[in-house]
Amino acid sequence: MAGTDDAPATGLAAVVFDWAGTVVDFGSQAPMGAFVELFATEDVEITVAEARVPMGLPKWQHIQALGRLPTVAAAWRRRHGRDMDVADVDRLYERFTPMNRAAVPRHAQLIEGVPTLMRELRERGLKIGSTTGYNREIMDVLVPLAAAQGFVPDNLVCAGDVSENRPAPLGMYRCFIELGVWPARRVVKVDDTVPGLMEGRHAGCWTVAITVSGNETGLSAEAWAALPAGEQTLRRTAAAARLAVAQPDYTIDTVAELLPVLQAIERRLAAGEGPPPA
Repeated sequence: MAGTDDAPATGLAAVVFDWAGTVVDFGSQAPMGAFVELFATEDVEITVAEARVPMGLPKWQHIQALGRLPTVAAAWRRRHGRDMDVADVDRLYERFTPMNRAAVPRHAQLIEGVPTLMRELRERGLKIGSTTGYNREIMDVLVPLAAAQGFVPDNLVCAGDVSENRPAPLGMYRCFIELGVWPARRVVKVDDTVPGLMEGRHAGCWTVAITVSGNETGLSAEAWAALPAGEQTLRRTAAAARLAVAQPDYTIDTVAELLPVLQAIERRLAAGEGPPPA
């Protein structure tokens, strides 16, 4: 798929993956309990559903966004007599990192189909990049656990590695540099959140949204498999509708369905098409 030194660089060059909910941690479970526990340390109760709302943002910004949700802001004011400020976010963020680090090993299983997909991408000469809303301290725990199962990307851009994170495109720009790929139309971003998809769109990449294994469905693989087919359809459709805010080019259940999408993108590139502008 990728171009060579002797041929025009027209085909796909790289696929950049998000981590939790996309290649690992079906349902993006690891951060949720940590966010609920985090706010409980301030005697502020939040639900898992509330904790999921800003998912995809870097975790400092995620905490700040949670504090601005109307229900959480009201609970914070009742407890503290004022709105959450930057110092509060800093304090909570310092607590959050060790909480999330402790949760990661319990939710580090690769999503089904990832190792096979990685081999197929390598066989096609594609670079494999990655970005995440996790910081380096959290990823220091997750990276070796994923590698032992067969997911070893060529690069990793974490929250804090660039001056402005998702939904800004700077993390993708860093991927371009580290992977040595360009132009942006030769790169696909795969993500299960609106901020992560917008990171790809703002960079000028093709984007592929993940519904079933991601944050918007929010169920473990076992819980998903236990649902009746009709309920699965309803939840898949609802997740796709929420992700549609980011206007992804394609939407799939899990990365196990990605290869036919990449082949479709290759055909569009060969016909002179590119991804639509953000």
